[in-house]
Amino acid sequence: MDRIELFRIFARVVESGSFTKAATTLGQPRSSISAAIQTLEGRVGARLLSRTTRRVAPTQDGDAFYERCLRAIADVEEIENLFRNDTVLPSGRIRFDVPGRIGRLILAPALPEFLARFPEIDVDFGSTDRTVNLIEENIDCVLRVGPLTDSGLIARHIGELPLINVASPAYLARHGTPQHPDDLGAHRAVNYASPSNGRIVPWEWIADGIVKTCTPRARVTVNSAEAYIACCLAGIGLIQIPAYDVKDHLASGVLVEVMPNFRAAPMPMTLLYPHRQHLSHRLRVFIDWLEGVLRRDALA
Repeated sequence: MDRIELFRIFARVVESGSFTKAATTLGQPRSSISAAIQTLEGRVGARLLSRTTRRVAPTQDGDAFYERCLRAIADVEEIENLFRNDTVLPSGRIRFDVPGRIGRLILAPALPEFLARFPEIDVDFGSTDRTVNLIEENIDCVLRVGPLTDSGLIARHIGELPLINVASPAYLARHGTPQHPDDLGAHRAVNYASPSNGRIVPWEWIADGIVKTCTPRARVTVNSAEAYIACCLAGIGLIQIPAYDVKDHLASGVLVEVMPNFRAAPMPMTLLYPHRQHLSHRLRVFIDWLEGVLRRDALA
């Protein structure tokens, strides 16, 4: 059995957490999977997997080896496809992660289009508001909204995400409509705490080309976009939110934009992926498709 096949078997065992599940998905006997892992561990001179009665998990060496296995497999697949006819469809698995609301409102509805166009590509769809570690969690591609802190990654700028100020009609009927950020002292907001560090995100606006901030009074603090919008809909207070997030709410009238001349600076939207001289064919077509969907549905 060649090394790449051993790498593929090892990766499948790690991903499934079971020799039996890996054997089933690969269409091989469990004994062959076990023998392949023993052969691989013998070749590299390290124990790669920890076996218990309930689960198989990578050791510390196994975690590091798994990351390199994925890169080696991707590189080999890229080489194998290098001189193939362009009509050959890309294949394999894509692991990506996007913010929760973008995943639910934009990517999930559009995904059938991608799956139909590329029937040989499977996807692991991560959708969370926390900042995932692309390298440590073996993610092929992540979407970030806001300033970047990652280093050693390729950044592909998608565009600027508009932010708007909104409130419910019920809230405005009780408290009036603010016309200027100076009016916020007489109003209530819903605070948003970053899921990554717990810090309250301040209210922001631009005046005379200068970014200004404040933290309005708030009785409720949330750490998810879903709760943020739900509290606004309930009339608890004002929020600042990406425009795509509340597009349908504005159209139906259950939320209303306020202080349209005092919006926050738009947030950069960026795709990040590992530095490689040659992206795999499947990741290249996925990134191109994802960029098109985001430009169409999030930035419009």
